Amino acid sequence: MKWLGRLCIAIVALLFLTPIVIWLDALATINNYEQTDNSLRVENKQHYLAEIETLTATEQRPNIVFILFDDLGYGDLGYTGSQSIATPTIDSLAAGGIVLNQFYSPSPVCTPARAGYLTGRLPARAGTAEVAFPKGGFISDLQKYYGVNLRMPAEEITMADILQASGYTTGMVGKWHLGDISPSLPNDMGFDDFYGALYSNDMQPFAMYRNRDIAVAAPVDQTQLNDLYGGEAEQFIARQTDKPFFLYFAHNFPHVPLYIPDEDKNRSQGGLYGDLIEGLDDTVKRIVTALKIKGVYENTIIILTSDNGPWYQGSPGSNRGRKNDIFEGGMHVPMLFHWPQQLAPGKSLDGMSMGIDLLPTVLDWLQLPAPKDRIIDGKSIRTMLEQDQPSPHQYLYYYRGQRLFAVRDSRYKYHEVAHYYYANDLMPVTPEIHKGPWLFDLSLDNNESYDISANRPEVLQRMESALKAKRDEMAANKRGWLPDS
Repeated sequence: MKWLGRLCIAIVALLFLTPIVIWLDALATINNYEQTDNSLRVENKQHYLAEIETLTATEQRPNIVFILFDDLGYGDLGYTGSQSIATPTIDSLAAGGIVLNQFYSPSPVCTPARAGYLTGRLPARAGTAEVAFPKGGFISDLQKYYGVNLRMPAEEITMADILQASGYTTGMVGKWHLGDISPSLPNDMGFDDFYGALYSNDMQPFAMYRNRDIAVAAPVDQTQLNDLYGGEAEQFIARQTDKPFFLYFAHNFPHVPLYIPDEDKNRSQGGLYGDLIEGLDDTVKRIVTALKIKGVYENTIIILTSDNGPWYQGSPGSNRGRKNDIFEGGMHVPMLFHWPQQLAPGKSLDGMSMGIDLLPTVLDWLQLPAPKDRIIDGKSIRTMLEQDQPSPHQYLYYYRGQRLFAVRDSRYKYHEVAHYYYANDLMPVTPEIHKGPWLFDLSLDNNESYDISANRPEVLQRMESALKAKRDEMAANKRGWLPDS
């Protein structure tokens, strides 16, 4: 019976050694991980930006201030219907500018949303479909194991890259969250000046950087974020001379954890969250005041929106869902454009648009060409803003990570079969339920409550075909590279 004893020993050894072998293999994968950039596309990027530098600038080019809040819900502002929170400065910008009622973030989470806003490309196209985490941490190592990009690829072209090449002074204040590793830091991607955090305020170590150096060591006193960011924005505007400027003001709030200074406590009817939002409105007022003092308010484009819907607190308005969802509440966000010198005030538009439209719209206003070696998924909405023309989009696409989950047109939204999770306070485990396909009429049901797929089979088939066509297109050319011209 010696063979039986040997067999037992072999089985025990196998059971003991297998996890060790798997662990060693994982460790080797992590240690050998290296994110590489596409050298040809990096070279094309450099050629394109060099071409932009040679172009003759249009006269009196506008300054651009892009204000991006973190996890601000559609219903968190006075002009979008909040009864608990007062936002007089933002409401004033909305009244004096153009409000987009059907505007969507490129993603329901922060890193890919920011990539979409800055590049004009769908996040999956821009190689930035997942949330970035601080280097050296457990989640970062896990992403290395699965081969996920830890930073926005260096070959991507940002709005700041283009504006910098065209003669703008470019500055960023606030949250970057497109990787904390060079060559994908703010100063690598088009910003002359950077002051802020490299990722979300719940990630550690949370420090403030000035360009590439730590300006305020971790842990930053987050009750002072408004003062720090507001002061930096004011100083950036005050320093400008004869060149146009681009300020990307990307506040970390109202992402959790929430902090406010003592003087802001109990100022709103919306609890701590409402107090914080009213403080953010004060920070916007500081930016507006700085522009007026500088004498450039009339010819400054102010753009204000959010990277996705609200998380644990905040209001998605009447939309279903919240952050991380491809329901409307995850991606339908407030959006306003304010430019006294060119945009007629007091308009509220229903044409659908997305954050990927921001870059092509700015290029259109400045009469600058888009890069020719890559697909820009966004479309200029200039005629929509200036002439009340319809949306340039036939469809908008809802991605979460690499996967396309839903598509909408001017009226309908289609969800394919997906996994949904149902839970309540008494359920220790959340079951996974397969549901769909669903079809919603957003003109009547923006809460996505009533599936009408059985009543509109022809619409269901058309929308399903649109989603599959987009998925096939992305599979055939995921990064959207075009032949060299």
